[in-house]
Amino acid sequence: MVDYLIIGGGLTGLLAARELRLTGAEVMLVERGELARESSWAGGGILSPLYPWRYPEAVTALADWSRCHYARLVADIQAESGLDSEFVQSGLLIQGSDENDQALLWAEQHNLEMHRVTAREAAEIEPRLGLTVDGLWMPQIGQVRNPRMLQALIEACRQLGVQFKENCTVEELIYRDNKITGVKTSKGGLSAGGVVVAGGAWSEQILAEVDEGLGVEPVKGQMLLYKAEPELVRRIVLSGGHYIIPRRDGHILAGSTLEYMGFDKTLTEQGRQQLQSAAEAIVPTLAEMPIVNHWAGLRPGSPDGIPHIGQHAQVEGLYISVGHFRNGVAMGPASARLLVDLMLGRDPIVDPAPYAWKV
Repeated sequence: MVDYLIIGGGLTGLLAARELRLTGAEVMLVERGELARESSWAGGGILSPLYPWRYPEAVTALADWSRCHYARLVADIQAESGLDSEFVQSGLLIQGSDENDQALLWAEQHNLEMHRVTAREAAEIEPRLGLTVDGLWMPQIGQVRNPRMLQALIEACRQLGVQFKENCTVEELIYRDNKITGVKTSKGGLSAGGVVVAGGAWSEQILAEVDEGLGVEPVKGQMLLYKAEPELVRRIVLSGGHYIIPRRDGHILAGSTLEYMGFDKTLTEQGRQQLQSAAEAIVPTLAEMPIVNHWAGLRPGSPDGIPHIGQHAQVEGLYISVGHFRNGVAMGPASARLLVDLMLGRDPIVDPAPYAWKV
């Protein structure tokens, strides 16, 4: 018997587990496969939604809170784990947007630094650009190397005393008199005072008995990884819906596709060519660099990108944090904090109403 059982070993589940454990609660995290090997691992780690002004205010609220707290969070996790998440304030250069006026107004309203830049200024910000055009520059935007942050977070949770069960599939939620009591898994029953579903693209399956449909579905994203010299590229660059992300050691991520193919993570030559063409148009020098990895992940898609965070209306002790779509890393710290605020009856960091579980 534990105080809280969390279903899902991605960033959302791990952050919530750590937050709850820091309050002194007994916490167990159950993962259907290996910890931190799905959407949180597969993404790019940009700490902002792409084209952020296009999103609902509910997404912005979580992304803004997270952005302001990321540096402290990764420092704390490094102190607990001894592992570096590689937080870097790279800045984000957006090329060729035709929404500059709208974007600048949005940035002013949200007190976020954004500058209109000419083609010449863009080339000074990132000298390796291929086509230099007018754009937008957001110097405050950072990144984490998400696979390394996840490993650091796993170790931090271990050091704090979070219990883990990997390769353990939740088959049924157990509740009595409209109160959650635990779960049935492929490895037996587990009892808990509260249960959190943070199962990413698989959350609908876990919640099938108690929910008529949250609209969460798998959305495949393919990614490429180039190996270059450190600082060949220094900035995150977004152009035409595709992006490149430079890591400290010279690796450069190129992403991503957006494919509604169900639970299919098959890599395709079409996806590879699409990503390669887009990345090498942004930085032509990448054509001379080896591609060292190609992978895919399944995002937990949701209709408007707003995650569902909160308690079930009828089942006491059953909570969710699902549907983060493309912005799980960008919204993760705020999502976990809001969830735990609601679970523990604390004053929430943001208005919880937009994220409420509507059943």
